[in-house]
Amino acid sequence: MSLKNEQKYRSWVEVDLDNFIGNLKEIKRLIGPQVDFMQVVKADAYGHGAIEISNIALKNGARMLGVANADEGVQLRISGIEAPIVILGPSTVAEIEQIIKYNLTPSVSDAAFAKKLHKALENSGHKLPVHIEVDTGMGRCGIMHSEALKFIMKISKFSNIALEGIFSHFASSEVVIPYNKNQGQLFHDLLVRLKSLNITIPIRHMENSGAILNYPEFKLNMARPGIMTYGIYPSPDNESRAKLSPVMSFKTSIVLLKAFPEGYGIGYGSTYITSRKTRIATIPVGYGDGYGFILSNQGEALIRGKRAPIVGRVSMDLCTIDVTYIPDCKVGDEVVLLGKQGKEYISANEIAAKAKTISYEVLCALGKRAPRVFLQKGKTDAVEPRLRRIFVPDEEKSISRIDNIIRHCLQTRARDEELGNAIYYEMFETLFGKEDRQLELRSCFRYNIRIAQLPKVKKTVGHSNDYFHVNTHVEYKKTIRNNIFMIGCALNNSQLAALFEDPLCEYRWLLSDGKDLVMERDFTVERVRIDNEDIPIIETKKTKRGYEVWCGTEALKEKINSEVKIEIEIATKQAKDNKIFPVYLIYPTRGVDVNFNYEKAKLKNVREESFFAGRHPQPSISGSKGKSIDIKISDKEWIFPTSGVIFIWDV
Repeated sequence: MSLKNEQKYRSWVEVDLDNFIGNLKEIKRLIGPQVDFMQVVKADAYGHGAIEISNIALKNGARMLGVANADEGVQLRISGIEAPIVILGPSTVAEIEQIIKYNLTPSVSDAAFAKKLHKALENSGHKLPVHIEVDTGMGRCGIMHSEALKFIMKISKFSNIALEGIFSHFASSEVVIPYNKNQGQLFHDLLVRLKSLNITIPIRHMENSGAILNYPEFKLNMARPGIMTYGIYPSPDNESRAKLSPVMSFKTSIVLLKAFPEGYGIGYGSTYITSRKTRIATIPVGYGDGYGFILSNQGEALIRGKRAPIVGRVSMDLCTIDVTYIPDCKVGDEVVLLGKQGKEYISANEIAAKAKTISYEVLCALGKRAPRVFLQKGKTDAVEPRLRRIFVPDEEKSISRIDNIIRHCLQTRARDEELGNAIYYEMFETLFGKEDRQLELRSCFRYNIRIAQLPKVKKTVGHSNDYFHVNTHVEYKKTIRNNIFMIGCALNNSQLAALFEDPLCEYRWLLSDGKDLVMERDFTVERVRIDNEDIPIIETKKTKRGYEVWCGTEALKEKINSEVKIEIEIATKQAKDNKIFPVYLIYPTRGVDVNFNYEKAKLKNVREESFFAGRHPQPSISGSKGKSIDIKISDKEWIFPTSGVIFIWDV
C-alpha cells in the first residue's frame, strides 16, 4: 500500500508486521508446541529493522534472539529489549567487555577465547551463559565435532560460564542431500555421548529455515528460523511445504518525467539508446540504496500496476525507467521495486536471479539508507518508523563529545522524537554509565521516611535519648540482573564508595554520625519484596566495606533481565545532633515521590532543600505543617544523578 502524501519519504521500505506474525504462526505449526524458537535478527533483521522485528517476535513466542556480533546485541539492549540475545558468530576478545556489560550470550568454539571470557567474568563478578557451536560439516565456525566432547568437558569446569546451549549449522539445508543427513547424524551422536556422561546442556538447536522444511527428523528443543520468517522460501522446491507471505516491500516515487527523441542516450556511458520517442521517469534510488549496478538495463519496476523496465545504468542515487507505455503516470506516483502493486509482484528471488545473487543479499541490501515503515492491520501509523541504527556509545567522556551529544539531541528532537530519545539514552550512558556494566535505569521511585522519638530509657552509653528511630520504605522499578543481591550499610564515605563498586549491591546506606552506633545492631533490613513477594535474607556479615545483608532466592532466576518492583524496608537510628536527613538519587530515575513524616519526632522548623537535574527539574512540594513534607516529580520525567533532597530541622 502507498503512504499518505504527508508521510511520504524519498524512498522507503514497508514492513508488513501482519505477514510477519502470520509466518511465525506457520513456523510454530511446523516445529510443534514442544519446540521453542530463536528469532534470527542479524543484519538488521535481514534488512527489515531489527528492533521492531525483535519486539514483535518476542510478543509472538520467540524465546531468544539471534544476532551476528556484540554490536547488534548492544543495539537491541539499548532499545530496551531484555530477552536473551545469542551471538551466533564467533566473538572477538575485544567484544568481551560489551558481552558482559550488556548480558549477551556468546557462541564459544575456541578454548583461548573461552579462557579469556572466563577470566573477565571472574574479575567482574559476573556469570554468563554460552552456547557451544559444533562444526559437523559447515566448515566455517564451531569446534570440530571430533574435538567437541573434550572441549565441552573443559568449558564445563569454568565456574563463571554456564553451558546453556549447543548447536550446529547445516551447509545445504535448502535441498535434500545425503550430506545434510550426515551432519545431522554427527550432531545427534554427540548429544547421545553427552547424555551418557551426564553432561546436561539444556538448549539444543540445529534447525534453520531449510531444515524446518526438509529435515523434521532432526528436530531438537529449539529452532532458529531466519529467512522463512520474512516470507522467503529457502528454495523454490520448498514452496509446497509452508504457506509464507513476503514481509518487505521497497518503494519510491517518480521525481522527474522527460520525453526523449529517438537516438538519445540515457544515463552514464549511454548504455541505453532510445529506439523511438521515449518517456523516461527518474526515481531517487541507486546502488547507494542497495539496488545493484548489475540491474542496469535489466531490472523492472511497478508503476500504476504495470511493469516498466529499468533503462540505462543504475547510478549511485538515481535510476531511469521507460514509462512510454504508462502514459498516465506523473511525478509523485508510487514506484515499487520489491513487492506488490495491483496484480503484479516483483519478488526478492526474481531480483536475485537477475542480479546473479541470492534473496538474502537482496533483502539485506535494498533500501539500506531508507526509513522502515511498519504496517499493521493495513495502517502505516500503527507503529512508528524505527531507527535502523542506534548509535552505540563508547566509553570516551570528553567534554567536546558530551557537548556534541547535547547539541545534536537538542537539534534533533524538534524534528525526530525517536532519534532524540535514542540520543537522550546515549547521554545517560555516556554521562552516568560504567565501563563494566550496563547502564541501570530506575522508575517510579518512592521513598517514605518515618522519624520518631525512641522510648525513654535509663541513661547508658549510647542511650536512646540521643537518637531518633527512623523507619524507611524504599521502592522502585528496574531490570534485575542477578537473583542474589546485597544491601549494604557503611560507616564512612570510603566504605560507601566500595559498596558502589559492587554490581551486586542493590541499595546502600550511610549510618549517621552517632559515635555509639553499631551497624549490626542499629541497622536492620526488616523486609525485602520483589513484585509483592517476600525475598528471604540469606546471610548478614561485617566486612571491610561495612555491614552486608545478602538476599535472594532461586525463584528470582526466572525474573532476570525483566523489570520488577523492588521494595526495601529499613529500620535504623538518627543522631539527634545531626539535624539533616538526605535522600540522593544516584541512577537516572523516571518519577520521584519522597515523603518525610516527622509528626512523632516533634521536630521544629522543618524545611527542605531540593536539587533535581533533568528536563523539568522543578518538583511539586506539599505537606502538612508539623507533620510531613512531600516532594514529587511526575513519573513521565527523567531525573539525572546526582539529584535529591535534604530535610533540615531544629530540635
